[in-house]
Amino acid sequence: MSSSLMQGAEFQHILRILNTNVEGKRNVVFAMTKIGGIGRRFSDLICKKAEVDVNKRAGELTADEIEKIVAVIQNPRQFKIPLWFLNRQKDFKTGKYSQVFAQNIAASLRDDVERMKKIRAHRGLRHWWAVRVRGQHTCSTGRRK
Repeated sequence: MSSSLMQGAEFQHILRILNTNVEGKRNVVFAMTKIGGIGRRFSDLICKKAEVDVNKRAGELTADEIEKIVAVIQNPRQFKIPLWFLNRQKDFKTGKYSQVFAQNIAASLRDDVERMKKIRAHRGLRHWWAVRVRGQHTCSTGRRK
């Protein structure tokens, strides 16, 4: 039988990657999507750059493979991931391109909204008034909050 059908003694049911619980029984690519800021395409690219078999289960990963994955997530530019693939492009404060993940997403979104409110931008005012921001109709929909 193949090793993917049998669970060895080193199989981990729950992994802790970047302060997030990752299910060990799921495929590596789909298990990584539990980490905030990492989608399916980025997860697939991470596994390829870290040279991890994408058909493995997350619980079968070794400590070295997990370290490689974390290194790729934290420094995507060092592993030649293109700029357009990153989720934080041209940061307002630094002007740099980066990948924001885990708890940093909520903080960066909150900072952006607060900045828009402070400079009284249209989007900031719409957030302040708690109405739709992206041009949706508001006459007959969105009555409840």
